[in-house]
Amino acid sequence: MPYAANEKPTFYFIGVTTGQSSIMKLFPLWAEALGLGDAQIKGMDIEIHADPEKYREAVSFIKNDPMSLGALVTTHKIDLYHAAKDLFDELDEYAVMFEELSSISKKDGKLIGAAKDPISSGLAMEAFIPETFWEKGGEAFLMGAGGSALAISSYLTRKDHGSRVPSKIVISNRSQARLDSAEKLLSRIDTQVPFEYRLCPAPEDNDKVLRELPPHSLVVNATGLGKDRPGSPLTDDAVFPAGSLVWELNYRGDLKFMHQANAQKERQALHVEDGWVYFLHGWTQVIQDVFRIRIEGPTFDKLAEIALQLQKGQIQR
Repeated sequence: MPYAANEKPTFYFIGVTTGQSSIMKLFPLWAEALGLGDAQIKGMDIEIHADPEKYREAVSFIKNDPMSLGALVTTHKIDLYHAAKDLFDELDEYAVMFEELSSISKKDGKLIGAAKDPISSGLAMEAFIPETFWEKGGEAFLMGAGGSALAISSYLTRKDHGSRVPSKIVISNRSQARLDSAEKLLSRIDTQVPFEYRLCPAPEDNDKVLRELPPHSLVVNATGLGKDRPGSPLTDDAVFPAGSLVWELNYRGDLKFMHQANAQKERQALHVEDGWVYFLHGWTQVIQDVFRIRIEGPTFDKLAEIALQLQKGQIQR
């Protein structure tokens, strides 16, 4: 077992390059603001698409170590679910529907798994998508067919949105297997919004899809490129549709996709959003699960302000 037993309450971050994340400096500040005592955060770095046994090892350790309270999972959400779902006592409806896990927590001696992205991505989108945006007939183009794309699709097609939905959702991916999986899972959503799945093994293929989009669309980098791996799912020759919203889900890394969009921001009248607010909601949603607290309204605003001060270098840690 590569993990040592903890002597104080520990919250884990299961990712790829966890030491580079802002959360490692931010969590102690949040823990202090939330009154979480001596709770600490530790990273579990696992390579992308690792051997299933590595995911089982990580989940088993958290389950059996009394001082391990739970974890946030990023990048590995789908792989971890398939490798270790039998180790959980309870799984929430989103975890089962989309076959992914982003939150690991404990309650009454049970290990609980949940998919929080449909909630956190929705909260992030509510912050930048105007209420009347979809009345202009635009489409949503999601590059990447992993958990984030499924979560965003789930939010965009919610019944309570009525007619305020994209005219179509296009999902692209480099591998057919991942596309097929996304199509199977998204078929469980009851919606009239049509989905289209495009195999795009090269950035030039995504450029072609981009050219087909109408104005006033939503374009999302949900590939992970630009964070743990450098690059963009588009080439520098890609042209964004006029009046569109461009969402880079990453908030760190080379962020090449965001730079490509910003280069066209004025010419194409784009609104460019990074992944910072998504990052905040993603973490606070899981912290709620793990520490059995509520983070909303003024409490969320306070944590967001602490994060912003840290990002600007106004807080040293």
